[in-house]
Amino acid sequence: MKPVLGIDIGGSGIKGAPVDLSSGRFIGERHRIATPQLALTAPVSETVRAIAEHFPNLSGPIGCTFPGIVISGRIYTAANLDDQWIGVDAAEEFSAACGRPVALINDADAAGLAEARFGAGAGHKGVVLVLTLGTGIGSALLHNGRLVPNTELGHLELNGEVIEDQASNRARKAKGLSFKKWAKVLNRYLAHLDRLFAPDLVVIGGGISKQFDAFGPRLRCRAEVVPAALRNQAGIVGAALWAAGDATG
Repeated sequence: MKPVLGIDIGGSGIKGAPVDLSSGRFIGERHRIATPQLALTAPVSETVRAIAEHFPNLSGPIGCTFPGIVISGRIYTAANLDDQWIGVDAAEEFSAACGRPVALINDADAAGLAEARFGAGAGHKGVVLVLTLGTGIGSALLHNGRLVPNTELGHLELNGEVIEDQASNRARKAKGLSFKKWAKVLNRYLAHLDRLFAPDLVVIGGGISKQFDAFGPRLRCRAEVVPAALRNQAGIVGAALWAAGDATG
């Protein structure tokens, strides 16, 4: 199986690497370029092209994440990037810039696919919920390894307030919450998600997953709760899976 290039677009950096889809491992070093300060269509497309050109020996489709709702390659929300993106067929824009097909997927969905195939969710059947706790809360919902896209469960409301304003890592820092107090907030969130989706496994991702031992043992949920395994590689790996037409874990 030929390696596939995965590209992960974030608010601060755009990074890519060739992925071996039999193992989920990078083949070669990841390449990163800072996200243009004015994250408009043209400069971001140019950066995606530059990432692709950094790997001249790779051909075939490219997988690319986007921080927002993506439906058939078109952008419907644009968290951390300019609102100019809303309504844009970004898959078409990036394909034109790179001169080859680019398949687009929500960034949290990409992380979820990667964790379901190669990470903490590998081998798990039933409902797997992947939550990325960072500036906001990203989510990926999978059933028997198949993705239900664009769930955006960080935007649910609980007690009259958007959940990511209560339970994200940004909110933890802004409110000066200890891990003990933050875990209580997360437990309310997990109980709400359990009522809605009854997951069999919850995977906690985002940079804070490296400190899972500080708060994870305090989490109370009917489902097993575990830290993500792939961490900052998950978006690139999931994007490559998406480009290969593999939306199952």
